[in-house]
Amino acid sequence: MVLFNKSLISAGIVLLLSACATTTTPPVAVEASASRSAQQAAQQAAAIPDAKVFKRKVAIGRFSNETRYGRTFQTDASLDPLGKQASDMLATKLVGSNKFLVFERQDIGKLTDEAARNGAAAQLIGVDALILGSVTEFGRSTTGKSGFLSSTKVQTARAKVEVRLADARTGHIFFTASGVGQANTESGEIAGYGSKADYDSTLNDRAIAAAISDVQNALISKLEERQWRTDILKTDGKQVFMSGGAKQGIKTGDTFAIMREGDKIKSAQTGFQITLPGTAVGSVRVVSLFGDAESNEGAVAEIISGSVPSGNNAGYFITEQKK
Repeated sequence: MVLFNKSLISAGIVLLLSACATTTTPPVAVEASASRSAQQAAQQAAAIPDAKVFKRKVAIGRFSNETRYGRTFQTDASLDPLGKQASDMLATKLVGSNKFLVFERQDIGKLTDEAARNGAAAQLIGVDALILGSVTEFGRSTTGKSGFLSSTKVQTARAKVEVRLADARTGHIFFTASGVGQANTESGEIAGYGSKADYDSTLNDRAIAAAISDVQNALISKLEERQWRTDILKTDGKQVFMSGGAKQGIKTGDTFAIMREGDKIKSAQTGFQITLPGTAVGSVRVVSLFGDAESNEGAVAEIISGSVPSGNNAGYFITEQKK
């Protein structure tokens, strides 16, 4: 009888342990290995957007840690490892989104020094907007519950970041956004069995990464509000060379409108230069693409209606036709 009772107790503990498991691991799918060329082709296809993408040129001007977290064990010269971590995460996500042209600013000194070693001056390109931001909230908490023969412990990290976009020419802040992220881990014990969790420092990184992803979505949404347009590089009779290619979603056979830019007039009310609405002067059809990177890609188009002055394309641009 005693042995029977012990067996029942052991079986009960096993059932309780299985019922209170706090972490599940999804099944791992086994896939057939693909060749390196097939993988590269898939990556290149993923980098080509389905729709036209106007890639705003941006740079992260400053990203700082404005919280108390990490103030006592900083080790780098700038005394802001958390801010630099957030800045690097944001830059990685912006580049990975394929919707921005991202330029270096925070380590620009290293680039100019390296250019000087190569006997040349760094050819820096101005950006449309500077991203300025900070980690404004960061904290951790530990909660738990205790019951008969059981206990649970939950560690949670939460982060909040604030960013703003400033026009690099005027300093005007035209957009702000906040991002919030949270990460947690849970452990539990039943009758002395189960998992024990010590301090998990990776929660900090995951919470900041989640907050950066959240604010990145807001930046992309703002970007998509802007009308796609590109400039005319050169005209040669009925042939037009335009900036932008596959990485901006341009395909052979696409048709676009040729626009003459409206006059620029300074507003006495705001002090800004306001461009009056442009005028459609013709249309083009893309016949081929050239270039292999965002920095050198373009398209060759033929004029199918209207005309563009040869030799001087200032004040003209190409955009999507209105439907």
